[in-house]
Amino acid sequence: MGIFSDFSGQARQERKLGGIRATLFVYAMEGLENMAFISNAVSLVTYFYGYMNFSLTKSATTLTNFMGTSFLVALFGGFISDTYLSRFKTCVLFGCIELLGYAVLTVQARFHQLRPPPCQGLAISQTTQCEAADSGQAAILFTGLYLVAFGTSGVKAALPSLGADQFDENDPKESAQLSSFFNWFLLSLTVGAIIGVTIIVWISTNQGWDWSFGSCALAVLFSIVFVSMGKSLYRNNVPKGSPLLRIIQVFVVAIRNRNLPQPEMADELHEVRDKEARVHKEILPRTDQFRFLDRAAIVQTSGDASTSISPGPWRLCTVTQVEETKIILRMLPVILSTVFMNTCLAQLQTFTVQQSTTMDTHILGFKMPGASIPVIPLVFMFIFIPIYDRIFVPIARKITGIPTGIRYLQRIGVGLVLSAISMAIAGIVETRRKSVAREHNMVDSLQPLPMSVFWLGYQYGVFGLADMFTFVGLLQFFYEESSAGMKSLGTAISWCSLAFGYFLSSVVVEVVNKVSGGWLANNNLNRDKLNYFYWLLAALSVLNFGVYLACASWYRYKKVEIINQEEDYGSEAAKGKQLEMLTV
Repeated sequence: MGIFSDFSGQARQERKLGGIRATLFVYAMEGLENMAFISNAVSLVTYFYGYMNFSLTKSATTLTNFMGTSFLVALFGGFISDTYLSRFKTCVLFGCIELLGYAVLTVQARFHQLRPPPCQGLAISQTTQCEAADSGQAAILFTGLYLVAFGTSGVKAALPSLGADQFDENDPKESAQLSSFFNWFLLSLTVGAIIGVTIIVWISTNQGWDWSFGSCALAVLFSIVFVSMGKSLYRNNVPKGSPLLRIIQVFVVAIRNRNLPQPEMADELHEVRDKEARVHKEILPRTDQFRFLDRAAIVQTSGDASTSISPGPWRLCTVTQVEETKIILRMLPVILSTVFMNTCLAQLQTFTVQQSTTMDTHILGFKMPGASIPVIPLVFMFIFIPIYDRIFVPIARKITGIPTGIRYLQRIGVGLVLSAISMAIAGIVETRRKSVAREHNMVDSLQPLPMSVFWLGYQYGVFGLADMFTFVGLLQFFYEESSAGMKSLGTAISWCSLAFGYFLSSVVVEVVNKVSGGWLANNNLNRDKLNYFYWLLAALSVLNFGVYLACASWYRYKKVEIINQEEDYGSEAAKGKQLEMLTV
């Protein structure tokens, strides 16, 4: 009796952990860390070009590579979190690495001996005469940059999962809170980004880059402090071994068993259902897609049918392990079909900022820095995220009966449609901007056009809404669809869409320039055909949406069976969750 009493007390204590209180510390870390990251994402080109004496091309390429790496290496952070460390420890470790990176950049920006001499009094066409950064100075720069990239990648992989872990997917009440968590996570990210592109950019412009990098280091330090303050409240995941190794094992065993007959009944395949262990265990039933992988779960027997071969991880996999692999394979087309949207985002972050330099940027007597232009979509997101979560989702939930209002893939699809609309609007606004330049004979003038920069707000605002739908949809989709042992890796995969989008953006510009005969090759937006480029992106976005529809229609949501050994917990919550997945 005492044993059951102790276990019940432990269960009650476990239920006190997590919840909304715990996620407040997650929101604080995300806001502060993203404030530092985004402020540099929009303004580092200025530092490379004006302080490190990189060429314009090298400055843009360096920034693109930095951004792409920051998102791509999230796969490593997700792997570490699922395999070796809890998500909380992963956030703290990689946050400290990011802090070290900002400290290195602060020191370099502070001491002129660590940077090349400035190019004072030279015109843009003469910047090639500037003294380039030597190998030591470049090494310091890239060490700081990629420590930041490596650090932020681990935080991006583990932090959303750490927050989402504070809610039980199988509890109807907490399941609804989990849906809201991703919306408020995006809001905290947005608030941090707004501060970054305004206050931090203003500091770099008016006080110096040493103060800017120092402010970023301080923000990351406080983010680590805040997430650590919530340690006693977190529901921490237990690493379940390498998810990548489990995937490889499935392929190896399936190939080894390729000549075995395919079982028709799921009961003939290997699965472990431990009724004695006092833990919740997630069982994934067999699905019909990628059936060749089912051979990895075939129980082989020797000549005597009653004698089975001693199973090992490289000879026999469970159905759940096979289904984990199938989930990843089903996710890949979805993530690839969202890459092009992030290619459009990369174009907005580059060409739209360049457009702003040709326009009137005054507002209420204040001149807005070009790097602060991205505040426009961020403000749209800041306004519409609470409206979406508190008004749209409850109304949609009553109509559809789905806790999230609409399904993850539907939400992503809405974002892709809005992205195409944004590109079309960008083409219209650019046509208007060029016509103003011609009407005022300012095609070759360096003076700002008599056209407010807030014309760019239309394309940016619509794209902000697109990002609100797609970004949260991807995060929630990959978190909830990943198996229990792959949550961080699934979240990291969602960030890869951004990484590939940034890497693809440079390729798209080069290809378009060669095929079109130089739409973007004049170094003068008034003579370039940027409007044609935007319309091309809009048309390609429509085609990409068609591809996405095919991928989303083909996707099959996972089904989950929960086994709990304290009481028959597989119960109504688990059955309800399974029913929800079956009806998606």
